[in-house]
Amino acid sequence: MLTSELIQDQEAQSRWPGASRPVQVVAITGGKGGVGKTNVSVNLAVAMAQDGKKVLLLDGDMGLANVDVLLGLKPLSNISHVLSGEMALADIIMRGPAGVRVIPAASGLSKLAALGSAQHAGLINAFSDLGADIDTLIIDTAAGISPNVTSYSRAAQEVVVVLCDEPAAITDSYALIKVLSKEFGVSRFRIIANMVDGSQDGRTLFNKLLRVTDRYLDVALDFIGSIPQDEYLKRAVQRQKAVIEAYPRSKAAVAIRKIAQKAYAWPLPTRAQGHMEFFLERLIHASRVSEGC
Repeated sequence: MLTSELIQDQEAQSRWPGASRPVQVVAITGGKGGVGKTNVSVNLAVAMAQDGKKVLLLDGDMGLANVDVLLGLKPLSNISHVLSGEMALADIIMRGPAGVRVIPAASGLSKLAALGSAQHAGLINAFSDLGADIDTLIIDTAAGISPNVTSYSRAAQEVVVVLCDEPAAITDSYALIKVLSKEFGVSRFRIIANMVDGSQDGRTLFNKLLRVTDRYLDVALDFIGSIPQDEYLKRAVQRQKAVIEAYPRSKAAVAIRKIAQKAYAWPLPTRAQGHMEFFLERLIHASRVSEGC
């Protein structure tokens, strides 16, 4: 760890001596659109909530926000109202299935770079208050390598890349991993193979990506499972429900539960990086760097 990061650690701990318990922060992303990233985010959040976890789902796609659409929610406000000071964070959170709490998206990430110190502290404290009652924060990022994606991925503890069996998806996933690794120091990635014909196809797809990263990058890839093509998933989308709620015995739902079980075994942070307020500090810093401030 760099000296500056150690200093930030100590500052965060001294500023919030009663800091909240560690929160598992997971950014779910993909190299290109159409790989099913948002469906994975939504269903993983619901699966964890059904298992008794306290889950907060942040829609981080500032261009094509659709977590609310997939869950049949109709938000009247979003994170931009918090950034502007019009509303408190607790006022914009919506309740989803199994008690998942949802923060609707807005085109507001660039505003993070312009926050004054008072707004900065207020936003951090708002998330910190939530952190006392959260086990996992799942962020559904945009696709690609925009500042939006890199900011959330750098701030998260775990980065999950959703991959499907298309040449462009493999190429773009490699590009995303390369940027996050070489430019931002992310060294570990969890990989999900989505919309595959079978579990072996998922492993084969993962191996294609692994061969390239092993050759050119110094990163660790962890294959955490595959989700099959499933007609019930399409039906759930049409009904604006999570497949794990609408069709709990479907192949897709069973696969997502297995992935959730693996996520429970991921290590929790033991220092300030795991606290919700520290995540926000990292996000705001990453946003300022991305915006060139």
